[in-house]
Amino acid sequence: MRKLPGYISSAALSLLVACSGGSTPSGGGSFGTGTPSPTPTPAAAGSYSIPATEALTVVDVRRIIAQAVGEAQAQNLPSIIAVVDRVGNVLAVFSMNGARPDMVTSRLTATGVINNPNVDAQGLNVPATLGAIAKAVTGAYLSSGGNAFSTRTASQIVQANFPPAPNTVGLESGPLSGVQFSQLPCSDLNTRFKAGAATDALIGPKRSPLGLAADPGGLPLYKNGVIVGGIGVMGDGDYGLDPNTLDIDSDAEEHIALAGIQGFAPPETITADKITVDGTSLRFSDAKAASLSPLQTSFAVVNGSAGQLIAVNGYTNGTMIAGTAYGTEASGFRKAAGGDFAFSDAFVLSNGAGGNRFPIKAGTDGVDVSQPLTAAEVRAILEEAFKLMRRSRAQIRRPLDSRAEVTVSLVDTYGAVLGVVRSPDAPIFGTDVSLQKARTVGFFSNPIAAQQLLNNPDAEIPAFVQRTRTFFGDPTALSGKVAFGARAIGNIARPHFPDGEAAQPEGPFSRPIEDFNPFATGLQVALVASNLVQHANFVSGQPGASDTAQQCTNVPPAPSGQSRLANGMQIFSGGVPIYRNGVIVGAIGVSGDGIDQDDMISFLGVDLGGKRVGSIGNAPSAIRSDKVVINVGAGVRLRYVNCPFAPFLDSAEQNVCAGL
Repeated sequence: MRKLPGYISSAALSLLVACSGGSTPSGGGSFGTGTPSPTPTPAAAGSYSIPATEALTVVDVRRIIAQAVGEAQAQNLPSIIAVVDRVGNVLAVFSMNGARPDMVTSRLTATGVINNPNVDAQGLNVPATLGAIAKAVTGAYLSSGGNAFSTRTASQIVQANFPPAPNTVGLESGPLSGVQFSQLPCSDLNTRFKAGAATDALIGPKRSPLGLAADPGGLPLYKNGVIVGGIGVMGDGDYGLDPNTLDIDSDAEEHIALAGIQGFAPPETITADKITVDGTSLRFSDAKAASLSPLQTSFAVVNGSAGQLIAVNGYTNGTMIAGTAYGTEASGFRKAAGGDFAFSDAFVLSNGAGGNRFPIKAGTDGVDVSQPLTAAEVRAILEEAFKLMRRSRAQIRRPLDSRAEVTVSLVDTYGAVLGVVRSPDAPIFGTDVSLQKARTVGFFSNPIAAQQLLNNPDAEIPAFVQRTRTFFGDPTALSGKVAFGARAIGNIARPHFPDGEAAQPEGPFSRPIEDFNPFATGLQVALVASNLVQHANFVSGQPGASDTAQQCTNVPPAPSGQSRLANGMQIFSGGVPIYRNGVIVGAIGVSGDGIDQDDMISFLGVDLGGKRVGSIGNAPSAIRSDKVVINVGAGVRLRYVNCPFAPFLDSAEQNVCAGL
C-alpha cells in the first residue's frame, strides 16, 4: 500500500470505495417482527400514512455500540463504530483500542484486475472514521418503512454489471450506478455538523464524508418498525465492495454491524432480499444472528476498557447524543403547511424554525431566459408529479402494490432550487439525488454546457468535451441542440456503450473498463475530485486544511453566482429538462423508487403540469436524446425516458408515456 506524504493528492477521488469480499444470494440474521411504519397503503386513493415518531435515545446508542464492540472482540477485529440517526446526524463514533486508524482504498477494477497504484490514486490510506460514518449514513439513507437496504445492497446496484459476478459480464450496469456519488460533503443541499449550535444542530439531511458506501458493514436501525438510523463498522482496513454475488462472504465487519442492530433490526418482511429488480433478488446481509457471539449489552463494561468515543472533524465533537425524530421540525423534514402545498400528506424540507428551506419560487435566470418559470408553473409541475406518485406502483417497497414514495426537485437553468416536495416515507438519499438529477439534465441540455466544461479549471474536465463530440460525431455537441434525459446521461457514462456489451468501448463520460470501478466512474468523479480531496484533508487534520465550500464542482458560476452543479453530477435515470416554446427553462429530478418509476414521474409530471398551465412542457420530440443515433455497429439510439408497464394502482393503463 502507498501512504500519503502528509496530504491527499488531487486524485484521491478513489478513496471513496473499492473492492473486497464475496457474498451470498440469501439474507440472514435476526430481524425485527414489528409492522413497518408507516403501514403501506396498497390502494391508490387517499393520502399517504405518516411515519410514527421514533428516535434513538442515548440509552439505545449505548446498547448498539456495546453489542457491536462485544462482537468485534469475539471476531478479534478492533473496529471503529459509527451510529447516525435517520437524517444523518452522527450520534457517536467509538474507536476500539487497537483499531486501525486508516483504511485503504483497493485497486480492483471491474475486470477483476489490480490496477497500477497510480491509476485514480487507488491504494491510498485515509482515516477509517470516514468509512464508518459513510456506511452508517448509507444504511439509514437507503432505507424506509417499506425497504431496508444495507451497504451490501448498495454494492450490488452500483457496479459495472448487475448482478455483479464473474459470469455476468455482458449485462447492464447496476440500476443505481453513480448513486455512490451523492450526499457529497460539498453538497449545497446537505447540512453540516455545527459544534456548539443549539436549535439547528440536528437539521438534516446531513452530508456523508465519502458519499454512499458499498463496503459490507453498514446496516439500518429500526425502532418499533420505524427507520431511525444506521450503524457503520470499519475494522479490516479495506474499504471495498463485493464483486461476486454468487458466493457467501463471512465478513467480520458485517457480523459486528449485525450484532449492533439486535433489538433494532428491520422487520424481516422489508429487508432487501425480499425485493427484486429485473428478476434478481437484492442483498441485505450474509451474516446470520445464529453465528453471533453472546451479546454484550452494557456500554459501561466496554467504555474505557475496550475503547472510547472520539471526535471527528466536521461530524462529532466526541460526545454521544440522542437522535432526532424524522418528521419533527428539528429533523429538517416535516409535513407541508398550507402555504407550502395543499396536500395533507406532502413533506418538505424545514429550516428548523418553521420555514420551508425550498419554498416554491419563480426562476432566477431572467438574464439568460426571456420567460423564466413562474411560481405558478413550478407549483403545477410539482403538484402534478406528487399526485402521479400517489397513483404509482412502487418497485422497491414491500408489501407488493405499495405506492411509490419519492422526492421531487425542480430547478431553473442556473441550478437554483425552485421547489422540493416529497412523500412522507421517501428514502432520505433521494433528496440530494433528485436535485442532482434535475441539475444534471438541466446542465447538459443547456446551450452553455460545453463552454462551462471547457472553462472548468480542473485539468481533466475539458477533455471530456472533445471525447463527447468525437463520440457523437458532432463538433458542436453539448451546445443545447439535444435535450438529455437522465437516462441518456447514464447511457454515455457507462464503461461500455451500449451498456453491458463487453466488446464495446466506454461512453465518453466514463472511464475505460480497465480503469473503471464504482468510485472511478469518469466525468462524474472528475467534477468533484478537488472538493473531495479538500474535505478529506480537513477531516484528516492536515495542517492548514480547510473544509470544502458548500458548492461541488468548479464549473464557472451562473450570473447569479449559483453553481449549476452545486451538489455534483448524477448518472442514472429519473430527470428531464423543461421547455417553453423550444427553449429550456428548467429541469425536474425524481428519486427514491425504481428508475423507471422515477423516469415516469418526472416525464409525466412535466407533461401534466404543462397542460395544467398551458405554457410549458417536455422537450420538443425532435430534439430529445432518443433521436440521437451513435455510430456503433448498425447504430445505437440513446434513450430519453423509460416508463414501466401497468404502472398505476388504480388502472390497467399501459404505455403511459407513449406519444407525449
